[in-house]
Parts: sequence; structure tokens; C-alpha cells
Amino acid sequence: MFKKSFVILMSLLMMGFIAKAQINSGEETGQDLEYNVISTAVPFMIIAPDARSAGMGDLGVSTSPDVYSMHWNAAKYAFIEDDFSVGLAYSPWLRKLVPDMNIAYLAVSKRVSSKSTIAGSLKYFSLGEINFRGEANEDLGTYSPNEFAVDLCYSRKLGDYLSAAVAGRFIYSHLTQGVGNYSRAAWSVAADIGVYYQRPVNFNTIDGEFSWGVAITNMGSKMSYTVANSRTDFIPTNLRLGPSLKLNIDDFNSLAFSVDINKLLVPTPPIYARDADGALIPDGNGGFVIEKGKSNDVSMIQGMIQSFYDAPGGFSEEMKEFTLSIGTEYWYNKTFAVRAGFFHESKMKGNRRYLTFGAGLRYNVFALDVSYLVPVNNRSNSGTNPLEGTLRFNLAFNINKWGENTKLERVD
Repeated sequence: MFKKSFVILMSLLMMGFIAKAQINSGEETGQDLEYNVISTAVPFMIIAPDARSAGMGDLGVSTSPDVYSMHWNAAKYAFIEDDFSVGLAYSPWLRKLVPDMNIAYLAVSKRVSSKSTIAGSLKYFSLGEINFRGEANEDLGTYSPNEFAVDLCYSRKLGDYLSAAVAGRFIYSHLTQGVGNYSRAAWSVAADIGVYYQRPVNFNTIDGEFSWGVAITNMGSKMSYTVANSRTDFIPTNLRLGPSLKLNIDDFNSLAFSVDINKLLVPTPPIYARDADGALIPDGNGGFVIEKGKSNDVSMIQGMIQSFYDAPGGFSEEMKEFTLSIGTEYWYNKTFAVRAGFFHESKMKGNRRYLTFGAGLRYNVFALDVSYLVPVNNRSNSGTNPLEGTLRFNLAFNINKWGENTKLERVD
């Protein structure tokens, strides 16, 4: 069990799940210009929950609306074709390292008029059973750390082609399970805003739809895992934008292409000055002297603004903080889909690069999707990658045609 808890902690570090602000000693360690990852609390909030988007390279800000739009851009709900939808998604997480870690996602959407839709979701992240150990390796018990988020949104059309949405969210993280005299569960309240544009287009004999979207998610208060609130961590406030183009090749075949550009709106860790012995230099105010960059001990609003110009490496490092997702989706007869995508992140900011593949089936009121992830780099000496073989599944129940005379049809 001790080995398992060690493996889990290491895997969380690799995925950015433990912020550097949560160091036991409370001392800043500093970063460097070769590897300067932005870390936050509750990073499970930015993991793609649904198989459709995951199969397209983890994108979804401007793809066609579905019940899982809450995670990507809640403004898409205003254009959803279904009167009522329920979706359940599940993903075993980091199974190459841990056998019982998983992410579950429940989403519901309901059209309330021809112009507006309400939706809600629950995202639950379980770290499985972990045996906690003290400084002297004493057994502190076995626990099941977990985190979850509950949200609700309202999405409305602002015209024939444009919509907007607002969402509220409660986030709860119980990683320490109360072990230790000074630890406690952490929580935060956050909000999302989003805009979505969708309109028909025509290319000679081929018609289709062009869309674009912009969403800022997880704008909320910092979180603290200590009783005295002596340390607080940013949650993963996130900017996502991008376009999509769907081409209806004929009555049976359609092909869509999408691009998402993503950036964390969280301050970049600075580089701290060191003395001749390599020790950090106190600044006299309880912190340390910053050699390059800016202090990340700021408010949430200041952090969002500062995130665009505070990288120690200047403009070139700021550009490396953007990730890129490219994906495509093919539908046959609005019934069967195949998907593929690519996700790219700078080596300096985490070095996640992977291909994704997926498939979907729609028939009558049911929808089933699955996706598979294939890393293309970042392999360890053992030849494995924590994300290798990641599978996601989701099942949805969709009822078309809002109104009194609801009719069950195939859905796109």
C-alpha cells in the first residue's frame, strides 16, 4: 500500500495535480527557463470528460452542441437540437499506474424555449484507495480521496446565429481526508462565460455550417488545504477559443474540422534569485527575491490579467503557454461516426503530445461514444506513459423536437 500511495503521488506530480504552493515546508522552490509548468489546485476540472471531444484531440469550444457542452462552452446549449438530454461519461484514469482511479461525469440539458436552454452537470474524480503514511512511515489509515464539481448554466440565443451563456460552479476537494492537524478539505465557487456563433455556409454544391466559440471557465476563488488558510492555490481558470467547419458532402456523409486554442489564465511561476550557496534570498516581506518574472501571490482577477505578460522567459514563453488541439469527425447517415485528433503542448509547459481516436453510434434516442489516446512522446525509461491507453466512454439519451408533440428521431 505504501508503494501504491507513492506511485499515485508521483503520477499526480507528473500531471500537475500538486501545486508547488503545497510544499510541506511552505518554501518556494522556484522554476527555470527550461521547464516552467503552471500548476493549480483541482486540475481534474480541465480534463476532457466526454469521449466525443476526447476522440478529437480534447477540443469542443465550437463543435456542434451536445449534452456535454458544459465543459467546453455552455453557450452551445442554445443551439442544441434536443429538447431533453441526459449523458453519463466514464474514464479509468492513469490505469498504467493506478488500478482504481477514475473520472465520472453526469450532464443534463433541457430546452425551456426556442431561444434558451438550461443545463447542469456533476464531475467526480476518485483517486481510489490510498494508504496514508506519516513522517516516520507509520500507518495513518487507508482513505479514498476525491474531488467533485457541480454546476448549472443558462444559455440563450442573441440572434439567429449567436448565443451566450453564464454558468455557476461549486468545487470541492477532499484530498487529505483530514489526516494531519492542519489539513482540511478545500472548496471554491466559480463561474463560466461563453459565446458561440453558428451559421450555414455553401461551397458550390456542398453546404455546411461554420461556427466559432470563445469561453472562459473556472473563474473563481483560490483554494486552501490548510486550516489557517496560510497557503492558497489558484483553480484552473481557462481561456478556450477556436473555429469549426462542417461539410455535408451528400445526404449520407458529413465531415467536420475543428481547432481549439487553449490557455490557462493563471500566473506563471517566477524564477527566484539565489545566493552563492544556491539558497533562496529572502525579500524581507515573508517571500523571496524574484530574479525574473512576477510574483504569483496575487488575486484571482489580477492573476487572469497578469497571465498574459508575466512569463519569466518573455513573449516566447508566453506563446508556449498556449496548447493546440486539432480534430476531425466523420458521420455516415447521422448514425455512425469516426474521429481523430492531435493535442500539442510545449515541452516547457508539460510536454503532453498525443493522438486520439474515437467512434460514435447514434440510433433513435440513444448515443454511445468511445475514445482512445496514444501518446507520441514523453515516454519514461520503462517505455510507458501515464496517459497511454486512456479510454473514455459515454452514453446519452436524447429526445428531439422540443414542444408538446415530441417525436423520437435519430440525432446528429
